[in-house]
Amino acid sequence: MIDINLIRNDPELVKQNIKKKFQDKKLPLVDEVILLDEKKRALQAEGDTLRAARNSLSKQIGLLMKQGKKEEAESVKAEVAKDAARLAEIEREQPEVEESLKKAMMAIPNIISDDVPIGKDDSENVELKRFGEPVVPDFDIPYHLDILENLDGIDIDSARRVAGQGFYYLTGDIARLHSAVLTYARDFMIDKGFTYVIPPFMIHGNVVSGVMSFEEMEGMMYKIEGEDLYLIGTSEHSMIGRFMGQIIDGDKLPLTLTSYSPCFRKEKGAHGLEERGIYRIHQFEKQEMIVICKPEQSEEWYEKLWQYTVELFRSMEIPVRQLGCCSGDLADLKYKSCDVEAWSPRQKKYFEVGSCSNLTDAQARRLSIKYKDSDGKNKLAHTLNNTVVAPPRMLIAFVENHLQADGSVTIPAVLQPYMGGKTVIYPAKK
Repeated sequence: MIDINLIRNDPELVKQNIKKKFQDKKLPLVDEVILLDEKKRALQAEGDTLRAARNSLSKQIGLLMKQGKKEEAESVKAEVAKDAARLAEIEREQPEVEESLKKAMMAIPNIISDDVPIGKDDSENVELKRFGEPVVPDFDIPYHLDILENLDGIDIDSARRVAGQGFYYLTGDIARLHSAVLTYARDFMIDKGFTYVIPPFMIHGNVVSGVMSFEEMEGMMYKIEGEDLYLIGTSEHSMIGRFMGQIIDGDKLPLTLTSYSPCFRKEKGAHGLEERGIYRIHQFEKQEMIVICKPEQSEEWYEKLWQYTVELFRSMEIPVRQLGCCSGDLADLKYKSCDVEAWSPRQKKYFEVGSCSNLTDAQARRLSIKYKDSDGKNKLAHTLNNTVVAPPRMLIAFVENHLQADGSVTIPAVLQPYMGGKTVIYPAKK
């Protein structure tokens, strides 16, 4: 959510930003906010005036009664009663106006960075840099499910019977590899100075509406029936929610946190062959990075965060690239965002394995996350998040890039201690 003062003082800038995001249907919201804001302030001013008048008139009534001026006192009482009726109307109307204003404000997207490429959707995202040489081996690479099944590492059919489409069982060395990657990622971030956290995996509705837009919420979140609880789609949700309504000591910023959680997502819509299997699923696990910092620190931390993901993947000998997300691909709260994509030798292209975002103060304003500066003033913090690693997609990149001609998969040196010294995963004996 952006600052109301920006809409008051420069509505055209806000409208141009909406156009850059190709959300022209939201343009009327700017004028709606201006009108609602004027109405809110007018009601507040009128209410304050009536309350002040009531206090003054009440004193007059007492004086008139003491002076025996009963008729004049009754006239003033009538005026007080009339004002009281109007004040009651205002106090009924104010919450409705404020709720309408808040709803409209929450639908207006955050102002995007000047260096965000302009484009309608993810097809217009821009490659910024590559890391590592993408290699296509001289043998055919099977579909990732076939590779995993050949290693006796996955059971999709049983998962469908138990839970339906979009779930899986991992078994044996692949299950161990999955856990090894998460543990390695945890230690990798701790070594970078981040504090490790395991957060709640469910959150209240007011946290959900604070961390994401209504559209994202509808498309992602699972709600617990009969309770004000939602399953998290990423640990960012509960990690940021932890600081809701808090005023943080500015001397303690930045807060650098890394969190583990399972993640649950609806993942609505049909997807192609390569996004079946374990690419787009309803349940997975992830290691995340979260930073809460002062406004002047957020650009620097944005650059650090995505580079950590690159460093992690390169340490596992997986080629990656950074992709700048265009305006139409940015969620409403994001100031700027980039994806880290891993090389797929099978598809001969890159695919997303992580996303890094700077939300400036948009999330903090919704959740009232502030810090006290050196002058003792309370200011809105900036929030950032980034994927360290999400093993389902990482596993696809891993087995494709480390597959050998005989069907075995090699384990890079950084993961071997987490795999009990194992250097290779061999195909199951038939």
